[in-house]
Amino acid sequence: MSIGSARFRADGRTPGQLRKVTIALGAQKWAEGSCTITVGDTVVLCAATVEDRIPPHLRGKGTGWVTAEYSMLPRATAERTQRESSKGRIGGRTHEIQRLIGRSLRGVVDTSVMGEKTVTVDCDVLQADGGTRTASITGGYVALALALRGRNLERALVSQIAAVSVGLVDGAALLDLDYSEDSRAEVDFNVVGTDNKTYVELQGTAEGKPFDRAAMDRLLALADLGLEDLFAAQREALTPPAR
Repeated sequence: MSIGSARFRADGRTPGQLRKVTIALGAQKWAEGSCTITVGDTVVLCAATVEDRIPPHLRGKGTGWVTAEYSMLPRATAERTQRESSKGRIGGRTHEIQRLIGRSLRGVVDTSVMGEKTVTVDCDVLQADGGTRTASITGGYVALALALRGRNLERALVSQIAAVSVGLVDGAALLDLDYSEDSRAEVDFNVVGTDNKTYVELQGTAEGKPFDRAAMDRLLALADLGLEDLFAAQREALTPPAR
């Protein structure tokens, strides 16, 4: 598979190489499941809360619910951004991302075995350098799995889920774009997939000229390779240490 003409990137990675991924468990004392996920210079705190309640439209159906919230700290970026709480409402980008995270996590949970419980996964960006939504989904799954494990509901998980970005930058297909690459990509994709080789969401946009099917297939194949590495990182983080 050709991945473009670029052999190395500004940070020394090859075109088909993920940034370094670190998942650290137990980031918050009181959360039922929590972790920090670090992908290059992007850092996200993910915390899952289990509550014995469900949305009104699900009452009496014996099923559970999984949802998510997303936010970015004011100095997660190069310049301070105003807290959305001070504006009195969340922005369109935030609303879109937290809906994406919620859809992605629900896609790998059999809510019928949860009982009438809601799991809320909070994803707070501590530092942003591209890929905050994909890191939130990948780390959010780990926090969710820990929370369900703590309630003896791990059987509700039907597969793993992770997300990664791919894009065409200067004609080269690149995996896991940082901000400097994402900001000048001709084509940018976010791929949300499961370890069963199915997809929850494909978000693809051409910033310049339209792309063809061959370019899309090339990017999707590259994303699949990155997802496999992310699934391995999740499994390693969730595997109890040997005694």
